[in-house]
Amino acid sequence: MTSKPDTANQPAGRVLVLLDGSRLSLDALEAAADIAHARGAEVLGIFVEEVNLLRSAGYGWSREVGASSGQARPLDAARVHARMQALAEQARRSLSLAMARRGIPQDLKLCRGQVVSEVLNLASPGDLLVLGRVGWSGIPGARIGSTARALVLQAPGDVLLWTRSRPRPQGRVVVLLNHDQGANHRAVRVGADLALQYHQPLSVLVRTTDSDPQRITEDLLGYLQQEGIAARVRLLPMASASAAARALKEEGASQLVISRSCSLFTEPGADSLLMELNLPLTVTP
Repeated sequence: MTSKPDTANQPAGRVLVLLDGSRLSLDALEAAADIAHARGAEVLGIFVEEVNLLRSAGYGWSREVGASSGQARPLDAARVHARMQALAEQARRSLSLAMARRGIPQDLKLCRGQVVSEVLNLASPGDLLVLGRVGWSGIPGARIGSTARALVLQAPGDVLLWTRSRPRPQGRVVVLLNHDQGANHRAVRVGADLALQYHQPLSVLVRTTDSDPQRITEDLLGYLQQEGIAARVRLLPMASASAAARALKEEGASQLVISRSCSLFTEPGADSLLMELNLPLTVTP
Protein backbone atom coordinates (compact mmCIF):
# COMPACT_ATOMS: atom_id res chain seq x y z
CA MET A 1 0.00 0.00 0.00
CA THR A 2 1.31 3.44 -0.89
CA SER A 3 0.83 6.20 1.64
CA LYS A 4 0.14 9.73 0.52
CA PRO A 5 2.90 12.22 1.22
CA ASP A 6 2.18 15.27 3.36
CA THR A 7 0.93 17.95 0.98
CA ALA A 8 -0.40 20.39 3.57
CA ASN A 9 2.22 22.99 2.67
CA GLN A 10 1.77 22.65 -1.08
CA PRO A 11 -0.40 25.26 -2.82
CA ALA A 12 -3.66 23.94 -4.20
CA GLY A 13 -3.67 24.22 -7.96
CA ARG A 14 -6.18 23.94 -10.74
CA VAL A 15 -6.46 21.27 -13.39
CA LEU A 16 -6.10 22.83 -16.83
CA VAL A 17 -7.18 20.85 -19.87
CA LEU A 18 -6.45 21.82 -23.47
CA LEU A 19 -9.41 21.15 -25.75
CA ASP A 20 -9.06 21.13 -29.54
CA GLY A 21 -12.00 19.03 -30.73
CA SER A 22 -9.95 15.86 -31.22
CA ARG A 23 -11.08 12.52 -29.83
CA LEU A 24 -7.94 12.35 -27.74
CA SER A 25 -8.56 15.76 -26.16
CA LEU A 26 -12.00 14.53 -25.06
CA ASP A 27 -10.34 11.47 -23.52
CA ALA A 28 -7.93 13.84 -21.76
CA LEU A 29 -10.94 15.80 -20.51
CA GLU A 30 -12.34 12.71 -18.78
CA ALA A 31 -8.94 12.06 -17.18
CA ALA A 32 -8.76 15.70 -16.03
CA ALA A 33 -12.24 15.40 -14.50
CA ASP A 34 -11.25 12.29 -12.54
CA ILE A 35 -8.07 13.96 -11.26
CA ALA A 36 -9.88 17.16 -10.29
CA HIS A 37 -12.53 15.14 -8.43
CA ALA A 38 -9.84 13.25 -6.50
CA ARG A 39 -8.01 16.48 -5.64
CA GLY A 40 -11.02 18.67 -4.98
CA ALA A 41 -9.69 21.08 -7.60
CA GLU A 42 -11.44 23.32 -10.09
CA VAL A 43 -11.02 22.80 -13.83
CA LEU A 44 -10.18 25.36 -16.47
CA GLY A 45 -10.79 24.28 -20.06
CA ILE A 46 -8.72 26.08 -22.69
CA PHE A 47 -9.68 26.39 -26.34
CA VAL A 48 -7.39 28.32 -28.66
CA GLU A 49 -8.29 29.56 -32.12
CA GLU A 50 -4.93 29.06 -33.82
CA VAL A 51 -4.14 32.44 -35.36
CA ASN A 52 -1.62 30.99 -37.84
CA LEU A 53 -4.30 28.74 -39.32
CA LEU A 54 -6.72 31.65 -39.60
CA ARG A 55 -4.05 33.77 -41.30
CA SER A 56 -3.07 31.07 -43.76
CA ALA A 57 -6.69 30.73 -44.84
CA GLY A 58 -6.44 34.22 -46.28
CA TYR A 59 -3.92 33.18 -48.94
CA GLY A 60 -5.21 31.98 -52.29
CA TRP A 61 -2.63 29.21 -52.53
CA SER A 62 -3.60 27.64 -49.17
CA ARG A 63 -5.08 24.16 -49.35
CA GLU A 64 -6.49 21.62 -46.90
CA VAL A 65 -6.74 17.88 -47.43
CA GLY A 66 -9.99 16.10 -46.58
CA ALA A 67 -9.54 13.52 -43.83
CA SER A 68 -11.81 10.97 -45.56
CA SER A 69 -11.54 11.92 -49.24
CA GLY A 70 -7.83 12.73 -49.31
CA GLN A 71 -8.59 15.47 -51.84
CA ALA A 72 -7.05 18.94 -51.65
CA ARG A 73 -9.37 21.94 -51.64
CA PRO A 74 -8.95 25.69 -51.08
CA LEU A 75 -8.57 26.69 -47.44
CA ASP A 76 -11.53 29.04 -47.11
CA ALA A 77 -11.30 31.62 -44.29
CA ALA A 78 -15.04 31.65 -43.60
CA ARG A 79 -15.14 27.85 -43.45
CA VAL A 80 -12.15 27.75 -41.10
CA HIS A 81 -13.70 30.36 -38.80
CA ALA A 82 -17.02 28.50 -38.74
CA ARG A 83 -15.21 25.25 -37.93
CA MET A 84 -13.37 26.95 -35.06
CA GLN A 85 -16.63 28.27 -33.63
CA ALA A 86 -18.22 24.82 -33.85
CA LEU A 87 -15.24 23.22 -32.10
CA ALA A 88 -15.35 25.87 -29.38
CA GLU A 89 -19.03 25.17 -28.75
CA GLN A 90 -18.33 21.44 -28.67
CA ALA A 91 -15.57 22.09 -26.12
CA ARG A 92 -17.97 24.10 -23.97
CA ARG A 93 -20.63 21.38 -23.99
CA SER A 94 -18.15 18.57 -23.36
CA LEU A 95 -16.51 20.42 -20.46
CA SER A 96 -19.82 21.30 -18.85
CA LEU A 97 -21.15 17.75 -19.15
CA ALA A 98 -17.99 16.07 -17.82
CA MET A 99 -17.77 18.34 -14.78
CA ALA A 100 -21.50 18.37 -14.02
CA ARG A 101 -21.45 14.57 -13.62
CA ARG A 102 -18.86 14.97 -10.86
CA GLY A 103 -19.98 18.28 -9.35
CA ILE A 104 -16.70 20.02 -10.22
CA PRO A 105 -16.47 23.80 -10.64
CA GLN A 106 -15.30 24.65 -14.13
CA ASP A 107 -14.76 27.45 -16.59
CA LEU A 108 -13.77 27.66 -20.25
CA LYS A 109 -11.27 30.18 -21.56
CA LEU A 110 -11.56 30.98 -25.26
CA CYS A 111 -8.38 32.45 -26.74
CA ARG A 112 -7.09 33.48 -30.12
CA GLY A 113 -3.38 33.29 -30.79
CA GLN A 114 -0.66 30.67 -30.73
CA VAL A 115 -1.59 27.64 -28.64
CA VAL A 116 1.61 27.34 -26.62
CA SER A 117 1.86 31.02 -25.66
CA GLU A 118 -1.84 31.25 -24.78
CA VAL A 119 -1.68 28.19 -22.52
CA LEU A 120 1.51 29.38 -20.83
CA ASN A 121 -0.13 32.75 -20.11
CA LEU A 122 -2.87 30.92 -18.17
CA ALA A 123 -0.79 28.30 -16.34
CA SER A 124 0.70 28.67 -12.84
CA PRO A 125 3.33 26.54 -11.05
CA GLY A 126 0.71 24.79 -8.91
CA ASP A 127 -1.50 23.83 -11.86
CA LEU A 128 -1.64 20.47 -13.61
CA LEU A 129 -1.96 20.77 -17.38
CA VAL A 130 -3.68 17.83 -19.09
CA LEU A 131 -3.63 17.35 -22.86
CA GLY A 132 -3.69 14.67 -25.49
CA ARG A 133 -0.35 13.56 -26.83
CA VAL A 134 -1.30 14.80 -30.31
CA GLY A 135 -4.06 16.98 -31.72
CA TRP A 136 -6.72 16.42 -34.36
CA SER A 137 -4.16 16.21 -37.15
CA GLY A 138 -2.01 13.55 -35.48
CA ILE A 139 -2.24 9.85 -34.76
CA PRO A 140 -3.24 9.22 -31.13
CA GLY A 141 -0.50 7.52 -29.17
CA ALA A 142 1.96 7.51 -32.06
CA ARG A 143 4.21 10.38 -31.08
CA ILE A 144 4.49 13.55 -29.09
CA GLY A 145 3.02 16.41 -31.10
CA SER A 146 4.90 19.71 -31.42
CA THR A 147 2.42 21.55 -29.16
CA ALA A 148 2.65 18.88 -26.46
CA ARG A 149 6.45 18.87 -26.64
CA ALA A 150 6.68 22.65 -26.31
CA LEU A 151 4.33 22.70 -23.32
CA VAL A 152 6.21 19.86 -21.62
CA LEU A 153 9.44 21.85 -21.91
CA GLN A 154 8.02 25.23 -20.88
CA ALA A 155 5.03 24.75 -18.55
CA PRO A 156 5.59 26.05 -15.00
CA GLY A 157 3.83 23.05 -13.43
CA ASP A 158 3.23 19.37 -14.07
CA VAL A 159 2.02 18.24 -17.50
CA LEU A 160 0.01 15.05 -18.10
CA LEU A 161 0.14 13.71 -21.67
CA TRP A 162 -2.87 11.45 -22.06
CA THR A 163 -3.32 8.52 -24.40
CA ARG A 164 -6.33 6.47 -25.43
CA SER A 165 -5.21 3.74 -23.05
CA ARG A 166 -6.38 4.16 -19.46
CA PRO A 167 -4.09 2.91 -16.67
CA ARG A 168 -4.41 -0.84 -16.17
CA PRO A 169 -5.81 -1.67 -12.70
CA GLN A 170 -3.17 -4.35 -12.13
CA GLY A 171 -0.24 -2.17 -13.21
CA ARG A 172 2.24 -0.04 -11.31
CA VAL A 173 2.95 3.69 -11.30
CA VAL A 174 6.61 4.03 -12.32
CA VAL A 175 8.83 7.05 -11.66
CA LEU A 176 11.92 7.19 -13.87
CA LEU A 177 14.80 9.25 -12.47
CA ASN A 178 18.42 10.20 -13.04
CA HIS A 179 20.48 9.70 -9.90
CA ASP A 180 21.74 13.31 -10.03
CA GLN A 181 18.41 15.06 -10.66
CA GLY A 182 17.54 18.00 -8.46
CA ALA A 183 13.85 17.46 -9.30
CA ASN A 184 13.71 13.87 -8.04
CA HIS A 185 11.60 14.61 -4.98
CA ARG A 186 8.84 16.35 -6.94
CA ALA A 187 8.60 13.48 -9.41
CA VAL A 188 8.43 10.93 -6.57
CA ARG A 189 5.69 12.93 -4.83
CA VAL A 190 3.65 13.04 -8.04
CA GLY A 191 4.12 9.31 -8.51
CA ALA A 192 3.02 8.64 -4.93
CA ASP A 193 -0.15 10.70 -5.39
CA LEU A 194 -0.99 8.82 -8.60
CA ALA A 195 -0.39 5.48 -6.90
CA LEU A 196 -2.77 6.49 -4.14
CA GLN A 197 -5.42 7.77 -6.57
CA TYR A 198 -5.38 4.62 -8.71
CA HIS A 199 -4.77 2.19 -5.81
CA GLN A 200 -1.59 0.90 -7.44
CA PRO A 201 1.89 0.11 -6.13
CA LEU A 202 4.79 2.46 -6.89
CA SER A 203 8.15 1.68 -8.46
CA VAL A 204 11.09 4.09 -8.67
CA LEU A 205 13.63 3.34 -11.40
CA VAL A 206 16.93 5.21 -11.13
CA ARG A 207 19.23 5.47 -14.14
CA THR A 208 22.76 5.71 -12.79
CA THR A 209 26.44 5.50 -13.63
CA ASP A 210 27.40 5.95 -9.98
CA SER A 211 30.02 3.58 -8.59
CA ASP A 212 28.21 3.41 -5.24
CA PRO A 213 24.71 2.10 -6.03
CA GLN A 214 24.05 1.17 -2.40
CA ARG A 215 24.39 4.80 -1.37
CA ILE A 216 21.91 5.90 -4.05
CA THR A 217 19.40 3.28 -2.93
CA GLU A 218 19.80 4.14 0.76
CA ASP A 219 19.43 7.87 0.14
CA LEU A 220 16.29 7.40 -1.92
CA LEU A 221 14.71 4.89 0.46
CA GLY A 222 15.50 7.26 3.34
CA TYR A 223 13.62 10.06 1.61
CA LEU A 224 10.68 7.79 0.77
CA GLN A 225 10.45 6.56 4.35
CA GLN A 226 10.63 10.11 5.72
CA GLU A 227 7.76 11.14 3.45
CA GLY A 228 5.67 8.07 4.26
CA ILE A 229 5.90 6.68 0.72
CA ALA A 230 6.10 2.93 0.17
CA ALA A 231 7.86 2.06 -3.07
CA ARG A 232 10.10 -0.46 -4.78
CA VAL A 233 13.46 0.98 -5.89
CA ARG A 234 15.42 -0.44 -8.81
CA LEU A 235 18.70 0.79 -10.26
CA LEU A 236 19.28 0.82 -14.01
CA PRO A 237 22.51 1.45 -15.87
CA MET A 238 22.48 4.69 -17.88
CA ALA A 239 21.45 2.83 -21.01
CA SER A 240 19.42 3.37 -24.15
CA ALA A 241 15.76 4.28 -24.43
CA SER A 242 14.96 0.72 -25.51
CA ALA A 243 16.61 -0.66 -22.35
CA ALA A 244 14.52 1.69 -20.22
CA ALA A 245 11.42 0.58 -22.12
CA ARG A 246 12.19 -3.04 -21.31
CA ALA A 247 12.56 -2.19 -17.63
CA LEU A 248 9.21 -0.36 -17.63
CA LYS A 249 7.52 -3.37 -19.20
CA GLU A 250 9.11 -5.66 -16.63
CA GLU A 251 7.67 -3.44 -13.88
CA GLY A 252 4.22 -3.67 -15.45
CA ALA A 253 4.01 0.11 -15.77
CA SER A 254 0.54 1.54 -16.23
CA GLN A 255 1.65 5.17 -15.89
CA LEU A 256 5.01 6.88 -16.16
CA VAL A 257 6.28 9.93 -14.25
CA ILE A 258 9.46 11.63 -15.43
CA SER A 259 11.15 14.97 -14.80
CA ARG A 260 11.80 17.16 -17.82
CA SER A 261 15.44 17.25 -16.69
CA CYS A 262 15.76 13.47 -17.03
CA SER A 263 18.35 12.83 -19.73
CA LEU A 264 16.24 10.07 -21.27
CA PHE A 265 13.56 12.58 -22.23
CA THR A 266 15.92 14.38 -24.61
CA GLU A 267 17.89 11.37 -25.88
CA PRO A 268 17.40 9.87 -29.35
CA GLY A 269 14.79 7.14 -29.16
CA ALA A 270 12.69 8.75 -26.41
CA ASP A 271 9.71 9.19 -28.74
CA SER A 272 10.04 5.57 -29.82
CA LEU A 273 9.93 4.54 -26.17
CA LEU A 274 6.72 6.47 -25.61
CA MET A 275 5.21 5.15 -28.84
CA GLU A 276 5.96 1.58 -27.86
CA LEU A 277 4.65 1.89 -24.29
CA ASN A 278 1.69 4.18 -25.04
CA LEU A 279 1.27 5.10 -21.37
CA PRO A 280 -0.15 8.20 -19.72
CA LEU A 281 2.95 10.31 -19.07
CA THR A 282 3.31 12.96 -16.35
CA VAL A 283 6.25 15.31 -16.76
CA THR A 284 7.36 17.40 -13.77
CA PRO A 285 9.42 20.62 -13.97
